[in-house]
Amino acid sequence: MTLRYLTAGESHGPALVGILEGLPAGIAVTTADVAAELARRRLGYGRSPRMDFESDRLEVLGGVRHGRTLGSPVALVIHNTEWPKWTQVMAVDPPDDAEAAAASARGATLTRPRPGHADLVGMQKYRFDDARDVLERASARETATRVALAVYAKALLAEVGVTVVSHVVSIGEVAVPDDTLIPGPGDLTAIDADPVRCADPATSARMRERIEAARAGRDTLGGVVEVAAHGLPPGLGSHVHWDRKLDTRLAAALMSVQAFKGVEVGDGFRTAATPGSQAHDEIDAAEDAADDVGDGGGGGARFRRRTHRAGGIEGGMSTGEVLRVRGAMKPLSSLTQPLATVDVATGEPAEAITQRSDTCAVPRAGVVCEAVVALVLADALLEKTGGDHLAEVRRNLDAYVDDVRRRLPRPGGGEPAR
Repeated sequence: MTLRYLTAGESHGPALVGILEGLPAGIAVTTADVAAELARRRLGYGRSPRMDFESDRLEVLGGVRHGRTLGSPVALVIHNTEWPKWTQVMAVDPPDDAEAAAASARGATLTRPRPGHADLVGMQKYRFDDARDVLERASARETATRVALAVYAKALLAEVGVTVVSHVVSIGEVAVPDDTLIPGPGDLTAIDADPVRCADPATSARMRERIEAARAGRDTLGGVVEVAAHGLPPGLGSHVHWDRKLDTRLAAALMSVQAFKGVEVGDGFRTAATPGSQAHDEIDAAEDAADDVGDGGGGGARFRRRTHRAGGIEGGMSTGEVLRVRGAMKPLSSLTQPLATVDVATGEPAEAITQRSDTCAVPRAGVVCEAVVALVLADALLEKTGGDHLAEVRRNLDAYVDDVRRRLPRPGGGEPAR
């Protein structure tokens, strides 16, 4: 892995911490850029009240000087503005008054695990008596760190003409029509302005109605998010080993996002029920170099696919077409109408614990999916190009794309260059 990252911290701890290693020097990113992405993560209809007061106080500790990366690890901290309320309950050292901390509402031992959450199995695995020791780290609050780190990955991709866009394609049973166009880079502002981050206004209205119905019924909703990457060159990833395949890496990244239970590339699940004659993207020769595959970004292959069923990946490698992946998010397991469980302290039937939760977190989960896809693509790019400075990355990528164009046959005949 060329680009790697680590996150640390608990939901109600003093801060979340992230380290991103492997970025080349010379990428322009400011703290304002990171703050803007963190604000995008708080977007979306169906949020809990917590999102209204849970601000992200960012501090970048290393790897950047005067707005440009140095080639050293980027280290950042997102401080918890609610920390003063949790200093005793989440203290690193034993609290000054353990009995008082345990007797407080926040400090009460949580012994009624939520179905569908990490609570019970985490307590079993790590020999905890208190579900808080599990849920604090299992919380999706951790994704704020990944969104912040991905700003640097997106900035690198943007420097070579690659843009990553996410949008919501379904909430509950309400879904966009099958013929909805794949959003392009210029559509992201409008998507973020939509209450549920849906690219289709009519579907957006029905999604909001469905969320309100779920809220009234004290229920939660899941949905599906699509992420599209525009401008990729062909050949990122590899067919030669399972863990180098681009689709393998994207699937793992999306499944790592809390509450996500399924991933498809392109029309993956639909093509499983489609005859082979109708499942694959037939290939045409582009008329000239300006008509390369994809949407005018990396491209470079003098061929185009007639359709986008494969999602821009074949044989574990990017094709130069628009890359398209979808992730399915289950309904959140924190319910104001709690499900049945067992109190692990007594062994008696009980109602699961309740925590502040969204009715629907799918809109802001799209921003998280966008982030993890960007981190994978930036890693795959650097794996292909190498380079300690942005200029070197660009030079190596340009040389590769030029070589692909030069070596492949030209439409209408003519020998490829060698």
